[in-house]
Amino acid sequence: MTKKTEGANWTGKAALAGAAIGSAALAAALLYTSRRKERAEKAAPKLPPVDPVETD
Repeated sequence: MTKKTEGANWTGKAALAGAAIGSAALAAALLYTSRRKERAEKAAPKLPPVDPVETD
């Protein structure tokens, strides 16, 4: 093999690995934000409805 062919093979594999890592990072970020949102909604205190004060 020539050096030019070896370099092209290496860069192709590196690009594929980079795309896979990027996709995994994006998926992990989406999962993290959705879980964080669910926890925040659960932790939010549920306030009882306030009845307006009746005056005469």
